[in-house]
Amino acid sequence: MKKLDLYIFKKFIGTFFLAISLLVVIVIIFDLSENLDLFLKHNAPWQRVFFEYYVTSIPYYINLFIYLFTFIAVVFFTSKMAAHTEVVAILSSGVSFWRFLYPYMLAAVTLAVMSLYFGNFLIPKTNEIRQAFKNEYMESLVTFGGNNIHVQIGPDEYVYIDGYNLEKDLGYRYCWEKYDGNELKYKMLSDIVYHDSVVPNKWRIDNYGIHHLNGGEEWLEKGRRMDTVFNLLPTDFYQIKEDYIEMDFFELRDHIAKMKSKGAQGVTAYEVEMQQRWAAPGAILILTLIGAALSSRKIKGGMGMHLGIGIVIAFSYILFMQISKSFAISGGLSPFMAAWTPNFIFSALAIVLLRKAPK
Repeated sequence: MKKLDLYIFKKFIGTFFLAISLLVVIVIIFDLSENLDLFLKHNAPWQRVFFEYYVTSIPYYINLFIYLFTFIAVVFFTSKMAAHTEVVAILSSGVSFWRFLYPYMLAAVTLAVMSLYFGNFLIPKTNEIRQAFKNEYMESLVTFGGNNIHVQIGPDEYVYIDGYNLEKDLGYRYCWEKYDGNELKYKMLSDIVYHDSVVPNKWRIDNYGIHHLNGGEEWLEKGRRMDTVFNLLPTDFYQIKEDYIEMDFFELRDHIAKMKSKGAQGVTAYEVEMQQRWAAPGAILILTLIGAALSSRKIKGGMGMHLGIGIVIAFSYILFMQISKSFAISGGLSPFMAAWTPNFIFSALAIVLLRKAPK
């Protein structure tokens, strides 16, 4: 069986990398034709275009299409084996269908581990280079809060700044409010605040006034200077488009925890991203089983019929994934269910097809 295992494993991996390589080349050619005017307009050096934008895009494109092309690769080479009566010969020799699936799953686990590493560690690092290039030569990825910036720094704490100078690390007309439920308990006003570049969360507040409120009592405290530490950074005053794609697993986990500690909005998108990084490798295993079960039977129409059915199933999976993600972001579905629901649905389909596969 070792020769047969190696034969199927090499067919699987070889077909997958051939297909995904052709796709990556085609995507890069189309992307270059679309962005060529931008590169010329901003005088982007071609060495940087090639190495910092396109070379760093390769892991991203591979991981983006990995489960789709895993499925297509399985359907393609298994259909050829079925058409040449190789599957019938293997099963007729006494090999069980479950033993026949062993090299498929070995190859699928290899690709799943690769996807897990790419999505959680390699791609965030290459995206740092890619995003820096895009920000310099293609589009501004930084959205500054402008004037009258509102930031939530805790479940019941809010900071308001009329304007912030990122170059000088200082803010104008500052207000810090603390609430107990809906009741205001503390309000600090200041003309100017300075960020300490040495200690990340340390701020210097000049010419401040503090309003203390306790039930019916209220008193005012004034001072010329106060050094304090609270859960606020200059980066909270601007947003980076899709900044989560530059975070590895541990950075993303810590960022989610930080957002939750602040009671900040928008945390769902980060949670969905983290769950999808784990769900995608699972999809590779599930779609491999579906592809093997679907295409191992010799049918009228052969490979063309198998590929047609396979493409419909693969794109149905992508559709389910996008719909569940939209439900999660709108608040109707938990991030875990959004990422894993397509896997649960297609696991059921895999079980049905495996039970009907030729034994």
